[in-house]
Amino acid sequence: MNKHRFKSLTVCLDMYGCPNRCKHCWIGHSPNGNLTKEDLINVAKLFRPYTDSLTIYDWYREPDYHDNYKELWDLSHQLSDINQEHFELISVYRIVRDKEYVKWLSSLGLKSAQLTLFGTEEKTDLYTGRKHAYIDILNAIEILLDHHISPRIQVFVNKDNLDNLTQLEKVLNGLDLEKRCQAFKGEYAFFIHQGSCDGENEKNYAIRLTPNDIKKIPQKFLSDAMRYQRKKSVEELFGKTEAVLYDELKNDASTCSFVSDNPVFYIDQNWNVYPNVASIEPIWKLGNLKKDGIEKVLESYQESKSVAQNIRLNTPLSRIVQEEGNPMGEKLFEKEDYIELISNRYCRKFLL
Repeated sequence: MNKHRFKSLTVCLDMYGCPNRCKHCWIGHSPNGNLTKEDLINVAKLFRPYTDSLTIYDWYREPDYHDNYKELWDLSHQLSDINQEHFELISVYRIVRDKEYVKWLSSLGLKSAQLTLFGTEEKTDLYTGRKHAYIDILNAIEILLDHHISPRIQVFVNKDNLDNLTQLEKVLNGLDLEKRCQAFKGEYAFFIHQGSCDGENEKNYAIRLTPNDIKKIPQKFLSDAMRYQRKKSVEELFGKTEAVLYDELKNDASTCSFVSDNPVFYIDQNWNVYPNVASIEPIWKLGNLKKDGIEKVLESYQESKSVAQNIRLNTPLSRIVQEEGNPMGEKLFEKEDYIELISNRYCRKFLL
């Protein structure tokens, strides 16, 4: 890799933040900002000399949250070398408050949109961190269907909301989403999982599922999730116990570099820069664009100078597992999520 030169660069600026404070958010919570169009333009100017393929986004939390979302979309495209499609992530907050929003999404060719539930009203509002989020989601489903956009439902599950899943199953069955999507040749999708274990979701470690909890999940949720997520077993859906993963990894001497020729950078409202590989927290901080300058930030990335990058590059995974893992743990994790959890715990001990 050439010094400070990349095959492609994607830069995401957290211009206005997010209306929610979701308890599963892998990025983590931070105050909402109020950056300007000029800030977005200047970020593009800063990064453009370092690649021939630059992609700019005005968000990395809630897309289209600000009132000038159309203008920001057009500006981001003008500043980018790749004419990207709109993600399945949409602003549920906006779609129920702005009649033009869904029409605009349709005009972009959006075929499906992701909506997240944690149960029925009480649990979804609690875990979304916003009152009326559940009602907004149900209304959003109808708005999307009316405009031939298929809902992509994901359900987050832990010990705290297990008892609410049967009620949620009845609600979703009553909506008959698969059949209604098929009516306009759309593709419904359903996912259920615990989410990663970084950012805000790391705080839910104590209530992660154990094997005995799986039987409390409605069978239809499990079968639908395996079908749509193309998993062959429940273990593939929810992973293995910490004890099993500990045993698999305790002698793993591998290290890991997070340096890429095609990096994605997150820039918060205070101009701190992070690689898009984990939560937004100090151990991953590359520097500050205003105070340090872009050269130092890119050098920090390429030379793995952030605390987490440096430790993961130079520390065998076996040492991290033996210091931070629980050889008797019964909580379920996918392997990469578990590695991320214990690595972040380990790296925080070295933060000055």
